[in-house]
Order: sequence, then structure tokens, then C-alpha cells
Amino acid sequence: MTTHVANISYLTDIRFGAGALQCLPDVMDTLSMTRPLVVTDAVLRDLGFVDRLGIDSAAVFDGVPTNPTEASVMQGVALFRQAGCNGVIALGGGSPIDCGKCVALLASHDPTLGRYAFIRGGVDHITADQPPVIAIPTTAGTGAEVGRAALITLDSHEKLAIISPHIIPNIAICDPTLTLALPPRLTAATGMDAITHCVETFCSPRVNPVADAIALDGLARAAKHIRRAVNDGTDLTARSGMMMAALQGGLTFQKGLGVVHSLSHPLGTLADKQLHHGMLNAIFLPHATRFNMSACADRMQIIRQTLGLTAADDLPDWFTSLTTDLQLPTCLRDMQATRDDLTCMADLAMQDHCNATNPRPVTIDDVHALYDAAM
Repeated sequence: MTTHVANISYLTDIRFGAGALQCLPDVMDTLSMTRPLVVTDAVLRDLGFVDRLGIDSAAVFDGVPTNPTEASVMQGVALFRQAGCNGVIALGGGSPIDCGKCVALLASHDPTLGRYAFIRGGVDHITADQPPVIAIPTTAGTGAEVGRAALITLDSHEKLAIISPHIIPNIAICDPTLTLALPPRLTAATGMDAITHCVETFCSPRVNPVADAIALDGLARAAKHIRRAVNDGTDLTARSGMMMAALQGGLTFQKGLGVVHSLSHPLGTLADKQLHHGMLNAIFLPHATRFNMSACADRMQIIRQTLGLTAADDLPDWFTSLTTDLQLPTCLRDMQATRDDLTCMADLAMQDHCNATNPRPVTIDDVHALYDAAM
């Protein structure tokens, strides 16, 4: 008799709570990290976040763009080597953290980055021989601080995932006080990213009851706290709730995401538009939920119950209402995306690795229809 064997692993070391940043010196000692490269963006550096780390010995790379690129990774690797660094501190949202993971990867692995892409069999080429990485999130959404993936736009303009348990940060320091100054719109967008992670993970057909439980708890937590965090950024309870929900979404990644992310990822390559990943997810989530409804009706009902809805409530409409309440765009036009922008996106969306774990098989016609619905 053949049975389905589940692959379940939660290996990230996490320091969580208000004031957790004070653990950084001990964490660095644990990892024997004496000369770190701080990977971040220019805005966070200007706002004083690098200074808050209190590390005199650090080199700083602040050239991470809104959507990290292969070029930015290579710049970080060059500085890592030039400064004689022996570890990476990835400070920021998903972009600096993903960039930091890839800097550590290429500090010890041969280029180019594309050879490590998941859809090209790159996982077989990634080893544990890498400098240690400490992830310190300053947003609550991506879950990149505990995730085994990094999304990078290559020099070829493809946005591909590097996936391996070996790129999970060695230690994540999750201090919700670092999110207190996050603007309402970014709080909302990153929060919708966390919600999408929890929904898509729970609906993935892969078997992982542990991930399912974490995803549902994360979804309930985010639904409870996201409006409060957006409306009052100084509400530490709400900020803590959203950071934990984001963390939970990241912990469940290994079960797989779905078509929402496959639709969003290609649009993130539009350098002239700088479309925020969380906002794109918020737009696509209602349409993808309706598309997937027949394939996982039982799980959709559990999601309704988790959100306090009844069987008669329309779940896609609930997601749209939440997005509207948060004053985020509900269609691609509102983000200044055009039909011309979508011309080449369907093929890229079909190639995206997240389609493999969508509960309903996705065709090219489905992708076109979903893009049209979101326009």
C-alpha cells in the first residue's frame, strides 16, 4: 500500500518580542559573527535603523531596490568580500532579507545566481557551506526571516525563486517595536501579504497538518490585528500580532503557495512601475479564491469559520472589503498597471513555481482570465 509521506521541518531559531533587538550581540557571538555585512536599503539607513543595531564593526550595503535584483546581490557580494565580512545581517522587509540570503549564497557559491533558481534544478547546487545570516524584519508581511526562499529579478528580467533549506536565516530577530513607524499604507500592504501566505498555504494540496494549523492561527491573528495596526501604528499589541502572523505565514511556506503569487511575481519585474508585492497579492486574492473555490470547498469553509463568517458569506467579497477598508488598490488600474504591461506576463506566470501547489490546475487561459478580472 502506497501512502503519501509528508515532509515537515521547522528549523529556524527565532527571538521574538518587544526589545528582542537587544539579543543581537549574543546572537552574533553564537554564530561567531565578528564582521557582518548589513544588507538593507537607503531609506532604512537614513531613518537610523542601522545605527540602532549598535555594531561598530559592520560594513553596510544599502543598495537594495524595492524588488531585489541580481545586480544588487552582486554589489553586496563584492562589498562582503572587500570588507572581509564573515556573516550577513539582513535588515528590512522582504527585499533586503531576500537580497541578504543571496549575498550569503554567492559569497560561498559560484555565480551566476540563475543557476540556483528552483525551476532550473538549482536546489541541488546549494550547500550548507555559507556564512551565517541573521534576519531582522522591519515590516510584518513577507515572513522572509524564516522562509527558505528568496525572490530575485535576474539580469534576464525573470523573477525567479531561489529555494533551499540552506538559505533559511540561521537566526531571526523579530522585534515588533521596529515596525512602530511603518506608514499605514505599507502596514496594510505587508499585512495583506501575510494573509495571502496563510490562505494559500492552507489551500495547498500538499500534506502538512502542522503548517495548516500554523496558517489558520496566523490568518486569525492577522484578521484580528491588521485594521488596528493600520489605524494606530503605535499599538504595540497589534504590531506584535501582525509580526507573529507574518512569521507564521513564513513558517508555512514549505507547504507551497498558489496562483496569487504566480500572478504577482512577474509584475514585480516592471522596474518602471515598482509595484508592491503585497498590494498585488491583495488585488489577486479575491479572484484566485473564487477560481479555487470548487477545488477546495471544505478548506474554504474552514477559512470562513476562522474569520468568523458563515457559509452564506462570500469569502472573495470579504477579502475585497478588507482591502477597501485598508485603503489599498482593488484593481491593477489603480496601481497604474496597463494592459500593455500584461502582454508578456501570462507566460511568466505559467512558469512560476507556485502554480505547482495551487489547489486547482492552472492553464494559460486561466491566467489571462485572472489578469483580465483584476484589471
